[in-house]
Amino acid sequence: MDKKNLLSLTKKHLKTLCLDISDRSVGSRGNRHATEYFKNELMNNNWNIEETLLNVMDWKTDGATLQCGQTHYEVLSSPYSLGCSTQGQLVSVSNIFELENADLSDKIVLLHKEIAREQIMPKNFVFYNPEEHQRVISILENSDVKAIICATGHNPALAGGAYPFPMFEDGDFNIPSVFMKDTEGEKLYNDRGKVVLLESKAERIPETAYNVTGRKSGIAKRRIVITAHIDAKKGTPGAIDNATGVTVMLLLSEMLKDYYGKYPVELVAFNGEDYYAASGQMKYIEQNESNFSNIMLNINIDGAGYKIGESSFSLFELPDDIKSIVQKIIKNNPAIKEGLPWYQGDHSIFLHYGCPSIAVSSGWFIENMDTQDITHTPKDNLEIVNYKRIYEIASAIYEIIDNLNK
Repeated sequence: MDKKNLLSLTKKHLKTLCLDISDRSVGSRGNRHATEYFKNELMNNNWNIEETLLNVMDWKTDGATLQCGQTHYEVLSSPYSLGCSTQGQLVSVSNIFELENADLSDKIVLLHKEIAREQIMPKNFVFYNPEEHQRVISILENSDVKAIICATGHNPALAGGAYPFPMFEDGDFNIPSVFMKDTEGEKLYNDRGKVVLLESKAERIPETAYNVTGRKSGIAKRRIVITAHIDAKKGTPGAIDNATGVTVMLLLSEMLKDYYGKYPVELVAFNGEDYYAASGQMKYIEQNESNFSNIMLNINIDGAGYKIGESSFSLFELPDDIKSIVQKIIKNNPAIKEGLPWYQGDHSIFLHYGCPSIAVSSGWFIENMDTQDITHTPKDNLEIVNYKRIYEIASAIYEIIDNLNK
């Protein structure tokens, strides 16, 4: 397929995923539209399709309010939190020592400063869950606290570009919580000891979502698995994170529609990388736990196609023969460079099970992961996408697959 047609397809897919579909968060109607679109495009390109049903939770809020006397504070409902309408004495906690020693029973707690410097991992998240995070959850769950107010700043590495970021984003954590800017928290701190009134109009909604896998058969037992997560955070078009990754797979479905290579190829649209329960990833592990040894290579695309700089291919544990092929292709593509190692993506699943992996992203994002303010915000829209980078990545991956079959 020539570059003109690839560019046209790239624009079509991204328009559908980011504009025609306004919300790809797990459990939303838009998310189901996105997986249906992905499935139909692959079926049109002669791929064998497997859909996996996921029981998930959607969530909505009509806002939150916080008041102390005549003073009103700006707060936001924590994603996937229970709602509440309550009042109680305000207690402040700034570190784990204070949390361990505070009397929180029937009170509302302000978490700020050191203890609120990073997002707490969901209580049942298996891939990364620091002991200190588990300790925070445990203390709060056993404290009889009425509700939690979190005053947070910036933490792009763990929470994306949002300011403030939600300290808790966990549908398994049942203490109502809201969050506010750290500067607002400094003002609220002066009201500690006083009674505050908190209302969060949040609601959890049981829903469904799907993983979608497209397959092309081959004569070999070992297979090539291309992955990208199709979901996005609420409140963002999710262009770079990760409509561009899905678009790369859709372009590959077109390029490989008549594929008759030696190695089976899978295109997997995960549902849940930006979701507290990582439901799609957990289901994939459950289905493939005994089959990871049959994966000769995983290529995961996440954060690709940023308008500034080159694309980044980060190589993990590649055998010498595969590494040689990939590095030669990178060398012959001036818009692609070998990237720094990073682990905040679905390729980490495959690395955990000993599979060679390539993590495809934007070099700028990898180098600025700790400071960028784009992902998980409305700024992650089509205005920041370099469409050319998308079909360049798809072409390079196609070339890798082609060379592996020689």
